[in-house]
Amino acid sequence: MERISPDSFKNTEMAFAAKSNHQLKKAHLIFRLVSNNVMAGFATSLASIGLSLRLPIKGLIKHTVFEHFCGGEDISDCHATTDLLAKYRVGSILDYSVEGKNTEEAFDHTMAETIKTIEHAKGNKDIPFCVFKPTGIGSAMLMEKVENAEELSDDELSSFERMRERYHTLANKAHDCNVRLLIDAEDSWYQATIDNIVYDLMKKYNAERAIVFNTYQMYLNRSLNKLKLAHGQARSSGFVLGAKLVRGAYMENERERASMEGYEDPICANKEATDKSYNDALQYCVSHIGEIELFSGTHNEFSNYYLTSLMEAAGLEKGDKRVYFAQLYGMSDNISFVLANAGYNVAKYVPYGPVQHVMPYLVRRAKENTSVGGQSSRELTLIRQELYRRKNHRA
Repeated sequence: MERISPDSFKNTEMAFAAKSNHQLKKAHLIFRLVSNNVMAGFATSLASIGLSLRLPIKGLIKHTVFEHFCGGEDISDCHATTDLLAKYRVGSILDYSVEGKNTEEAFDHTMAETIKTIEHAKGNKDIPFCVFKPTGIGSAMLMEKVENAEELSDDELSSFERMRERYHTLANKAHDCNVRLLIDAEDSWYQATIDNIVYDLMKKYNAERAIVFNTYQMYLNRSLNKLKLAHGQARSSGFVLGAKLVRGAYMENERERASMEGYEDPICANKEATDKSYNDALQYCVSHIGEIELFSGTHNEFSNYYLTSLMEAAGLEKGDKRVYFAQLYGMSDNISFVLANAGYNVAKYVPYGPVQHVMPYLVRRAKENTSVGGQSSRELTLIRQELYRRKNHRA
């Protein structure tokens, strides 16, 4: 198996081996759309309105943007996607991506659906992790009130206790099924409430290995210190820290709220500072591997290369199960497929859910593609290079 270099991620033949010419051309159209702020905003708004009015557009959405970024409408619908990824040694993380439902019934439904993904992942080497989003099983407003030590009503106390129980139910299920569980990050102003619950879960379920993983958004300027403090807590309490690193997904919200509330912007000063924060966290995790298990979720080519070089310098095998690389389904195939082919552990986040209910996720995905510097243009460039290569190869 090959050694990774920065140029490895330019291998478009390997990156798009799983896509037909038709699929590649469709991907080209989708990324052309999301690379344009105005067109992306107009198209996603129109789609959301059309679905709410029950216009016959579900098929169009399903066979374009939904098909590109999602695995299917339910778990069984995702089988074709997970099987195809597994053919190229890429694992799947089924992510129930229904957002914006803020009722106890919806929270219970999301928990039940996540339990199904855990049961489906049990003993399935092609699904190495499961995941849930905290606001899928509990109210953001309630978590913020707890964070601010505000007095809760009896109903709110009851709701918060039910939320905690959902966390424990999911972690217990994951532990019983021997499935690793990722807990996504949320907005910084109530993240500590989530952290406190997650570290309690780690004390209970991570005694021998990391079953529960917390997420660290490295574009927050305090995240590296927070990771180190969590490691210290793990050492003193005798558990393995499960650390999922991402750059972050809520920059505009974070900066807008800081400005409105009059506190210091929590985001790193610039992209270079964010890159350093992320890469320093990679180095810290690898240097403490065993006490920490690492899940690196990034589309940044250098950070992925850097992690391979850190592993090599530390004498870690490429397939060491304590280190995983991950990207979102439908993006950065040049990273995922190349790393997997070289022998590293790689997984794709594979969102799923009914088309009409996954629209908020797809809208967020479109916004992220337009705001993350160069993401859509990089995707377009690679797709065009592969289409050109195929055309000339046939000739």
